[in-house]
Amino acid sequence: MNTSSKKVALVLTAVLCAACGQDASQAPAQLAPSASAAAAQSPTPSPPAPDPASVGANELGQVPVLMYHRLTDQPTSVYDRTPAAFRAELERLAAEGYVPVTTTEYATGGIDIPAGKHPVVLTFDDGDPTQFALGPDGRPVPGTAVATLLDVAASNPGFRPVASFYVNAAPFGSPDGGGVLPWLRDHGFEIGNHTRTHTNLAGADDTGVQEAIALGQREIQRAVPDLVVTSLALPFGAAPANAALAARGAFDGASYDHACVLLVGSNPAPSPFAPDFNPLATPRIRSQDATGQEAEYGSTAWLDKLAATPTARYTSDGDPSRISHPAAAGPPADHHAARSHPY
Repeated sequence: MNTSSKKVALVLTAVLCAACGQDASQAPAQLAPSASAAAAQSPTPSPPAPDPASVGANELGQVPVLMYHRLTDQPTSVYDRTPAAFRAELERLAAEGYVPVTTTEYATGGIDIPAGKHPVVLTFDDGDPTQFALGPDGRPVPGTAVATLLDVAASNPGFRPVASFYVNAAPFGSPDGGGVLPWLRDHGFEIGNHTRTHTNLAGADDTGVQEAIALGQREIQRAVPDLVVTSLALPFGAAPANAALAARGAFDGASYDHACVLLVGSNPAPSPFAPDFNPLATPRIRSQDATGQEAEYGSTAWLDKLAATPTARYTSDGDPSRISHPAAAGPPADHHAARSHPY
């Protein structure tokens, strides 16, 4: 061994011996990784959103809020859909670039979807067992709306499996919701109020309105105690005489505060940034085939219209911090003016 090598060996031996003689609590801190190593470990930044004009962004456009009730092979009313028709509608939405968002995400402007995509809100009333049920394996029963939505989402990457369910007492055939509502909450679905007993709020006085809604919320929160209920679907689409009580009120120590109140309606909803957006009266479109009673107001007809006039529908710019829209569409509501990005 030459003199230089001997010196290196002696230094290494001294360092190792010194380290062995220390307690673990006295061990020197590890060196920070090099800048290049740190860069390699950090997540890749998201690419910048494209130019809004290149994707035809219009975040002041219309949003379809679709309304479902029961899935059955033998429909008996315009509110029923066959499982096959329901699946076909979801497949159509995915193929046409729609991405599901919840009612509250829509109503609060929390629409964070890729550039060029369109939001759609899937809403389910009454807590019917055909919408959702869990099998012995703890998974959604095949053929239910939730199972079908999950299946379609799995075969269409980017199609979010989210929806908003408006329930009464004993939802989905359960005695108290305890076996089903926590699952929905834990898997990203929204649980909304539909009053405890499907009360026609137009025929109730102020106290009765607040009682029906507050007891509906209490029923939900017994099953999911930490859940904050933020939206209401009006039974029969009937608003109370004092419309403000659909949004906020209290009864017997239970208070409620809704970001959105859903009607039955028959047309697309305005953008949450539009001047005419009213969160206390958000219209919905009944899911329906191209034929049948009042089919011209149903989902097939409206999706056809939106496909034929794509500039009328909400198209995301991919950047949730701004509101992009053609200059010809006019400005957003005044309180959104600072985020307006016309082109």
